[in-house]
Amino acid sequence: MNDIIFFPFLISFITVVVATPLSLIFIKKLGIIDDPKKHKHPAILHKKPIPRGGGIPLFIGIAIAGILYLPITKTVIALYIASFISLVIGVLDDKFDLSPYIRFIFNIIAGLIVVGSGVGIAFITNPFGGTLYLNTFRFAFDFFGHHSILVFSDIIALIWLVWVMNMLNWSKGVDGQMPGIVAISAIVIGILSLRFPVIDQTNLISAKLSFILAGASLGFLIFNYYPAKIFPGYGATSIYLLLGALSILSSAKLATAILVMGVPMIDGVITIIRRVLSGKSPFWHDKKHLHHLLLYMGFGQRRVALFYWIISAILGSLSLLLTSKGKLFAVVMVIILVGGFLLFLHFALEKNNDETNI
Repeated sequence: MNDIIFFPFLISFITVVVATPLSLIFIKKLGIIDDPKKHKHPAILHKKPIPRGGGIPLFIGIAIAGILYLPITKTVIALYIASFISLVIGVLDDKFDLSPYIRFIFNIIAGLIVVGSGVGIAFITNPFGGTLYLNTFRFAFDFFGHHSILVFSDIIALIWLVWVMNMLNWSKGVDGQMPGIVAISAIVIGILSLRFPVIDQTNLISAKLSFILAGASLGFLIFNYYPAKIFPGYGATSIYLLLGALSILSSAKLATAILVMGVPMIDGVITIIRRVLSGKSPFWHDKKHLHHLLLYMGFGQRRVALFYWIISAILGSLSLLLTSKGKLFAVVMVIILVGGFLLFLHFALEKNNDETNI
């Protein structure tokens, strides 16, 4: 188990801890800096310039640990190519503030590379019994060999990957928030991958890469915890993509991933609905995410990050213990509680603003 859990985790952790200070030297020389005086973004919290580009040391740690411990397969190669593309586009955005629509297009391209390698959602377990298979309808074609597209399986997988990339990007609003969520989610997925009586190559890849992600995220957390010395930047989308793919590779246990990432996921859904209903683009920036509302309530950045970590850890632990039916009940309860809490905070904030303007 050392080669599956301990060493992959340790190597990625140490690599990121070493690579981050070294990366900061080049990041500063390249001017990949988030200056609140120049970067006009409504959600900015910091008061002084702070380097972006945290995706660079994160990817370095994941790449080195992957070279040492992951087999060279079509899936692994596709994951790293797609992750690298996401990193490059993300770093360019960190430097030049690209259009969110351009970033979204490349999110889809990266997702297509992963799905094209065979990472698809073959089935969904019915919590009340039975299984819904998504890989029965396929489109076959001959182009440099015989290939087939599992229509529903691949489309749902692509939507899931792009959703996780964007949802977790919204969950880096306060220092240390994102690395903790990713680390906890990756550990839960890694444990899930090792719970099957027969461990095949896909489970091993999922487990090893999960603990590699966890180690890299915790290594980066040392530098991203409040007050942050470096921000993840959009380049960290490269690891969100891998996390989304791992939740599929671990025998398509999406209910577990939905549960452990429940808080940022519900926040993301409500954010999209709120923006669309107000006549604005879903990509439009604002300062009304859950972490912003908690800050308005008087929480400091450390307490907000800790809140997210604790909830993710509790939900992740539950997901490993519950049956499929129990997970469905837990997901519904999280939607009701977190969604209700968010709506209450929005109502309280609007009422407070109305009273202030009187």
